[in-house]
Amino acid sequence: MRLFIAEKPSLGRAIAAVLAKPHRKQDGCIYSADGDCVTWCVGHLLEQAEPQHYDPAFKKWSLEHLPIVPENWQLMPKAKTKKQLAVIKSLLREADSVVHAGDPDREGQLLVDQVLAYLGVKGERAASVQRLLISDLNPPAVRQALTQLRSNREFIPLSTSALARSRADWLYGINMTRAYTLQGRKVGYDGVLSVGRVQTPVLGLVVKRDAEIEHFVSHPFYQVEALLEPIGVADEDAGKRFSASWQPSEACRPYQDEQGRVISKPLAENVCSRIEGQQGVVKAVDKRLKKYNAPLPFNLSALQIEASKRFAMTAQQVLEHCQQLYERYQLITYPRSDSRHLPVAQHAMAPRVCASLAENISELAQELTAVDYSRRSRAWNDSKVDAHHAIIPTEKRMAVASLSEPLQQLYLLISRFYLAQFYPPYQYNETAVRVEIAGGMFVAKAKQLVDVGFKRVLPDRRQQQDSFLPPLVVGQSCLCRTAKLLEKQTEPPKPYDDATLLAAMTGIARHVSSAEVRKILKDTDGLGTEATRAGIIELLFRRKFLRRAAKTITATAAGRGLVASLPESATTADMTAQWEASLNAISERQIRYGCFMQPLQQSLYPLIAEAQAVLPEALKGLPVEKGGGGKKRRRSTGGGRGSTAAKARAGRR
Repeated sequence: MRLFIAEKPSLGRAIAAVLAKPHRKQDGCIYSADGDCVTWCVGHLLEQAEPQHYDPAFKKWSLEHLPIVPENWQLMPKAKTKKQLAVIKSLLREADSVVHAGDPDREGQLLVDQVLAYLGVKGERAASVQRLLISDLNPPAVRQALTQLRSNREFIPLSTSALARSRADWLYGINMTRAYTLQGRKVGYDGVLSVGRVQTPVLGLVVKRDAEIEHFVSHPFYQVEALLEPIGVADEDAGKRFSASWQPSEACRPYQDEQGRVISKPLAENVCSRIEGQQGVVKAVDKRLKKYNAPLPFNLSALQIEASKRFAMTAQQVLEHCQQLYERYQLITYPRSDSRHLPVAQHAMAPRVCASLAENISELAQELTAVDYSRRSRAWNDSKVDAHHAIIPTEKRMAVASLSEPLQQLYLLISRFYLAQFYPPYQYNETAVRVEIAGGMFVAKAKQLVDVGFKRVLPDRRQQQDSFLPPLVVGQSCLCRTAKLLEKQTEPPKPYDDATLLAAMTGIARHVSSAEVRKILKDTDGLGTEATRAGIIELLFRRKFLRRAAKTITATAAGRGLVASLPESATTADMTAQWEASLNAISERQIRYGCFMQPLQQSLYPLIAEAQAVLPEALKGLPVEKGGGGKKRRRSTGGGRGSTAAKARAGRR
């Protein structure tokens, strides 16, 4: 018997659907007519053992016990899913061969690998396990995937990397959370001070932004606009005036702020008085055709950011809705993807996918008539696709109008970004003219649309409005009719919302000062993973460290107090950057597991000593908000997969 072990029941049913019929359903599995069997996990069947399982004394939180570092790591069956674990154990006894069908990501790889190891699959039997990677639950895609089984041994580094991440998050989260919670009690704060490798730097981002807004002092800055009229133009062009903006020279640098804005009103007034009524000379005329290719299809973070901007959806709502579109309706491919590219082989599927879109979404019918299937955008790139690819619509046909509005919105958005790959670039002509007046340089620009291109299917993406300049040539004279002084005020940064906080997490390199750390972060996925970012944000809300007002996200007093009490290394992305670099190196066979874990374990001792040396005075006198994690609440850890499981996994991060 060949035994398939899927990550979830929905995936198990999709695999069984393409196996020989008739089927025989039993508790926790499905047998096919030819004797193959499909079973499944229900998210994580196993979880990291709690500290008290290593030593009963650890049940009581005490600084004397810290740091807690297990010598032999233990996994425990989850109480709610013990029955399904027993089903898999029984089926493994019958199986001649095993196919690992976890979700196509790091966590999915580890999830099933841990079950196999826990149930005693070792040696030659473990070496013979095959890996099935499925990103589309529709039968044609599942059948295709079954023809492309790979050895599960290929994915050992990926699984080892996920294991190291899981254990490291446990070590850091358990020890730092206990240390600071106990210190908090000494100053009267009775809540759980959850500290994690990812969640705390995310909180640090929000606290820092709030502080910047609170302490922001607005100041005026000045711009100069010149209204110019060409001299000696043809009669039909006579009187055609245009505006040009002053470009401060290097000599003006002492009168500018860090963003290059002129903050000296007398300087700007002097420029106005010097140029008004004066003749200038055109120094340069630069005409260029600008082309912009279609944006790539979505990964999860990009989709969450776009949906937040367009539909005011939270990151968690997008993830949950996408899980429905994938698992229940099979309308999109695997949603927890971190890739925005597609395998080249999938290009041939485009006519079938688009035919389904034409039937599913009536409003796309007109756009589909202009699709060019011979066009292959930069999205199709095998070198940037491994276990999973970008989120795209599938060939499934159904009455999409029957879905809830959020599901329709996301499906249409994903579909439009897919269709955009078969449209030409958005193109416009841009003319830039540089005019020198009384020793100062002024620039005017004009743009004219050439081809709307992919924006035909993304009509709400901002398009350039046509603007014009009179025909000008180098050396031509222009008269400055008037000079206008524009006084403006600097504005504080905007508070975070779901879209901008997610963008900050994925582009965290922009928020660190070290060039070395920035490089590491640019080469990694940022803070968190596609599957965990929404859960991490939600965790901070549940812990009452963040609050939401309409779309705005700000830190609570407890959140600010926690960040103020922690060492800077815990509230910035630098440590996460180093971790991610090492974890990626493990997945790429560049370093071993121990090279990452041993230094981490040693680093816990000075971290705990630092926590014990300082009382978190910033939390003194703060009440614990209702639901914010008092003493009776479990500290934030967890395991599991799925819409609620990602939140649980985020607890240690």
